[in-house]
Amino acid sequence: MSASTTEATREKSFCRERSDKLFERAKVRIPGGVNSPVRSCKSVGSSPLFIASADGAYMIDEDDNRYIDYVGSWGPMILGHRHPCVLSAVEDALVHGTSYGAPSRLEVEMAELICDLVPSVEMVRMVNSGTEACMSAVRLARAFTKRELVIKFDGCYHGHADSFLVKAGSGLATLGLSEATSSPGVPTQFTGLTMSLPFNDVDALRQAFAQKTAEIACVIVEPIVGNSGLLIPSPEFLKSLTGLCKDSGALLIFDEVMTGFRVALGGAQERFGVKPDLTTFGKVIGGGLPVGAYGGRRDVMSMVAPEGAVYQAGTLSGNPLAMAAGLAQLRYLQAGKVRLYEKLSQTTEDLAEGLKGVLAEADVSGQVLHVPGMLSLFFTDSSEPVQSFDDALKCDTKFFGSVWRNLTERGVYWPPSQFEAAFLSIMHGKNEIKETVAAFKAAIGEAKKTKK
Repeated sequence: MSASTTEATREKSFCRERSDKLFERAKVRIPGGVNSPVRSCKSVGSSPLFIASADGAYMIDEDDNRYIDYVGSWGPMILGHRHPCVLSAVEDALVHGTSYGAPSRLEVEMAELICDLVPSVEMVRMVNSGTEACMSAVRLARAFTKRELVIKFDGCYHGHADSFLVKAGSGLATLGLSEATSSPGVPTQFTGLTMSLPFNDVDALRQAFAQKTAEIACVIVEPIVGNSGLLIPSPEFLKSLTGLCKDSGALLIFDEVMTGFRVALGGAQERFGVKPDLTTFGKVIGGGLPVGAYGGRRDVMSMVAPEGAVYQAGTLSGNPLAMAAGLAQLRYLQAGKVRLYEKLSQTTEDLAEGLKGVLAEADVSGQVLHVPGMLSLFFTDSSEPVQSFDDALKCDTKFFGSVWRNLTERGVYWPPSQFEAAFLSIMHGKNEIKETVAAFKAAIGEAKKTKK
């Protein structure tokens, strides 16, 4: 079957009747009809597609439409959906019980493995989400330094805890809420202790430390931003960040919820050769189940209760099913480190080059940024590289929405926001990349016609 015939068949057979009916039901009982805002697909001029199943690099919705998946549950599916090693581990754990509220062997093995794979982490505490991990890490940094001011960066998203909802990315950027100081319901006293700076702006960072050195408890940063679209740090920015924190006594926190064990086995800190004081994890260490963790220097982590006085607790922390799934995934990645990461890197590179070719052929302005396993296509007229949240905000989100709608009809499930990075898995192969590039070519061509 030719590519044109395949495309015509997909467009003809595409249906969303069941998804639309489910969305109407959901809106009656769930705020906005979704349990996380970016899923609403509101910013791309659509309603959500309800997923029924997934396997490998694909997802199938309630209307039996099949998609090449580039969301990957927002990062954890680095082995693809339903990988045999993960399913087997969960099945083995399930027969013993779903939750104990007490310690188990699996959480000890997980802690040991994380510390082995990430040299900066000497001790680690399991939690249940990225939000919880980041919130706990900041509380710990404040206790350790006996300071209160937190520095974050515009467009970075560290979860929905009060202190983080200041010029945040992800769903806030998608829904146009990031221009506000914070979310309604967040006391100004909380946000007053958070300073948000432009990402990659060395001068702004140096100025902040010059003015507030004695007050800064920590700097928390996505070392590779995934919540403004993909933003890559400059070497000078990383060097200044680490140097200023070290000289001032402020703790450096790497939020590796997205990048941990994805862009390299040791995360972004391995890729860039940086050793943060604390690191937050999520996504990949649960193999698709809800999980998070924070860890770092022993002297800092020793302050966490019950060893120290910094309180943090959770009934489901170290849940045996999540630990089993995460251990299986991390061990699989560890065993195939060179081969798997080389494959993921090459697949991402192939997709990036294909998309650049589509832009050139269609005469559409845009930029493609990528690191192994993560990629963003920005529709922008600017000749300057997209390096900050402000740069991302200038992109053509209306055109992106049109392209996104066209992609879904052609069997590609791309993140439904210009401000979210796409994720690849080791199950994405040459055929999937070829089909994706062809779908983008058709989708951009159609969007260009509509725009005229």
